[in-house]
Amino acid sequence: NDAPHACEMLARTTSRIALRVKGRILFVDLADVIAVKAEGNYVSLERRSSTYILRGSISEMAKKLEPYGFIRIHRSIMVNRSLVEEIQPQLTGEYRLRVSGGRQYTVTRTYKRNLRFLAQLWLGAEGFCC
Repeated sequence: NDAPHACEMLARTTSRIALRVKGRILFVDLADVIAVKAEGNYVSLERRSSTYILRGSISEMAKKLEPYGFIRIHRSIMVNRSLVEEIQPQLTGEYRLRVSGGRQYTVTRTYKRNLRFLAQLWLGAEGFCC
C-alpha cells in the first residue's frame, strides 16, 4: 500500500512542531520562531517571548526547517524568512538583517546568496544583493 498514512499527510500540512523541553512535550507554531542559533552541541530556538535549548546541530535543524521557510544566513544562524523586514548592506560585504520585533542578525558573505529566497519577486532591487 503506497497511500500516505494520515499522520504523514498531517505532518506535511501543519506548521507546528513538537519540542521535548525539561521532560515535557511543547507544541510550537513555526510562525512564532524567529531564529535558530547554534550553541555548541545544542541549538536555541528563539521566539519573541522565549528561547528553547535543544540537543542537536544547526545542520540537522537546517534539513528539517528549510522546507518550512527557514534560511541559513550564517554558519550558526537560521532565520524565519517570513519575519524578515529589512536588509542593510555593510561595508564589509556582509549584510545586516532585521526581523519583526527589531532583532538584527549578520548575514555573512558565504550565505548572502540565500537572501534571494526572502521574496518571490524583487522590485527595484536589481544588483542589490545575492
